[in-house]
Amino acid sequence: MKIGMTLPVMEPGLSRKDLENWTKSIDAGPWSHIALGERILFPNPEFISTLSAVAAWTNRVEIIATISVLTMHDPVLSAKQFATIDMLSEGRFTLGVGVGGREEDYKSIGANWSERRWSKLSEKVKIMQSIWNNSYEVSLGPKTFSTNGPEILAGAVGPKAMEMSVDFSSGLAGFSFNADIKEIDDSFKRVRNAHKSKGKTPRLITSFWFGLGDKGREDIEMHLQRYLAWMGPDLAKDLSSKAGLAGNERDLKFFLEEIKTIGASDVILVPTSKDINQLKLAEEIVSSFL
Repeated sequence: MKIGMTLPVMEPGLSRKDLENWTKSIDAGPWSHIALGERILFPNPEFISTLSAVAAWTNRVEIIATISVLTMHDPVLSAKQFATIDMLSEGRFTLGVGVGGREEDYKSIGANWSERRWSKLSEKVKIMQSIWNNSYEVSLGPKTFSTNGPEILAGAVGPKAMEMSVDFSSGLAGFSFNADIKEIDDSFKRVRNAHKSKGKTPRLITSFWFGLGDKGREDIEMHLQRYLAWMGPDLAKDLSSKAGLAGNERDLKFFLEEIKTIGASDVILVPTSKDINQLKLAEEIVSSFL
């Protein structure tokens, strides 16, 4: 099982130095991949620009987008943007895609909320893949390292979405809100079954929020009450008290061992603080899995 780390892009007050230090430390450490996700109406750095910087700052780790809400975007422009990131990273880029869940993000950029459908996502992914393999009606660059472009993973949650994503993805870019091993195992089983029907073996990725040390739960609560504020303060507060994994390094190691046991291909940790000491504490555990 490979283990990656998400950049703390949803934390307030990020500087170039913060992002560069985290990125280069991950690339130099025991991590297999580096990840970040997309959000519009939030004070995070813009998704495509940040992916490009990460591609330029790194030389080794796989870069995973977790996830691009592709149904908000034009697939032709997206194909060119992601091909550029693939070029800058020399083929180290993997693209997770999904439909998102925030109507305000769609509306803020003039996207159509009614297109938040997995059938529309499938259509857009296939347009991108046709551009990358030169079967589209016009020729675009840059050329991707793989004939069909970056590997596609699906940020699917429900059974129907998982079934529909088999047609265009090689596996799951999953997330466990409560860092719950049964929840993760159930999602893996559904994805395996869906891919088995097509004679495919899926890549299985899960991720979860974490906070280590005496302030671990406090970090998670502060992070999620801000990140989930769109749900309303009461619900955000209630959810933040249970979400993620708060504990010490032994707790993290035990949970990672459980995830490995149920057959994960990869796991991606999601920090709830921009304090780089969180990265350093987690590194000691990750090194033991090498």
